[in-house]
Amino acid sequence: MIRSLFVVTDRGDILIEKHWRGFLNRSIIDQFINEVDKYTFPNEVPPIIVTAKFYLVHYHESDLYFVCPVQGDVPPLLVTDFLSRFAEIIRNYFNAVTEEVVKQNFVTIYQLLDEVMDSGLPFNTEPNVLRSMVPPPSILAPFTKDKKLEIPEELNTAIPWRHSVKYSTNEIFFDIVEYMDAVIDVNGMVVSSSIFGTVNVQCNLSGMPDLTLRWSNPRLFDDASFHPCVRLNRYEMDRVISFVPPDGKFNLMKYRIYQTIQPPMYCKPTISFGETGGRVSIMVGPKNCGDKVVEDVVVTFPVPSCVSTHHLEPTVGTIKFDDKTKLFAWSISKLPKDKVPMLEGTLTLVPGAAPPDGNPTVRVEFNVTMFAASGIRVESLALHNEAYKPFKGVKSWTRAGNFEIRT
Repeated sequence: MIRSLFVVTDRGDILIEKHWRGFLNRSIIDQFINEVDKYTFPNEVPPIIVTAKFYLVHYHESDLYFVCPVQGDVPPLLVTDFLSRFAEIIRNYFNAVTEEVVKQNFVTIYQLLDEVMDSGLPFNTEPNVLRSMVPPPSILAPFTKDKKLEIPEELNTAIPWRHSVKYSTNEIFFDIVEYMDAVIDVNGMVVSSSIFGTVNVQCNLSGMPDLTLRWSNPRLFDDASFHPCVRLNRYEMDRVISFVPPDGKFNLMKYRIYQTIQPPMYCKPTISFGETGGRVSIMVGPKNCGDKVVEDVVVTFPVPSCVSTHHLEPTVGTIKFDDKTKLFAWSISKLPKDKVPMLEGTLTLVPGAAPPDGNPTVRVEFNVTMFAASGIRVESLALHNEAYKPFKGVKSWTRAGNFEIRT
């Protein structure tokens, strides 16, 4: 069972502290932050940190850590799933998960924590039901009378995530977001790659619609998880997603694809060190993405602490250096197709310092709109149980996940 939940900033400040089964001293978070500080990037931190008395299960979102200290035989995936769901509930209520959002909505978040957990066991994590119990903040709230708390009628039905509503314009939108993890060797060859995808839905449909979604190539999915509204038996039989959707925003499914997939851009880094200094040469450009534009490109790489001075110049974009973490970050808003962006320059070592034994690993971030690297496409969406014809829209994005290039 889950005893406590802490929402912590990346600086170690505790914003939210909630206990369901006994009080837990917040000094446990000091141990957590000490472990986190050992890593350069948040995604390098192990999802479970072991201490003398507790297992610290955590989930990272934006600049926040959601931390649950647990003891005994507690399924770790249960805790991780609850933390990710609670972060999603905060986003559903306030459109973002940031330190500022949490500070501005303390009261609502504590009310939500009272509803989502019952004596240490996840109880109600469906946003549509929670909204009827804990109203989202509104500028009109101070001028309205307090409503008597009532149990939502949806909890007594077979589909607690749905209540009958009416819209003047019926529409539904699907956002397919794919995160690409890859390791690229020195020669530019893909050593390993995988896709983690999410299908987010904005549903504004009247009545009680029953939808059937067909993919053009569903066999690409190696692993998939679904919202409770999806009928699993139907999917297991013919790979068709049949569901009665919740109203508003929700995550329909998540999936994994374990295949060698070519990335939508290339990055060719050369970083070498000699006796007195080093030389950096990095070249990037679009690849395997057709006429789509690669945006929000950030190339980061660390340098050893023995580097005293540096002189790096990009032909496109801007370069920044964090002296505390010894990280360079080369940012490009859009990759041009008429020229090749390059970053070149030199690094100077502290006099008498030995050159580094190895070369650093380069990390790349990117975003490509209206492009799915896996090739996943929606073939059709059929509406049953209602007479109207809704407007349907599908968008896709491919973004970098844990994307590393060896030098």
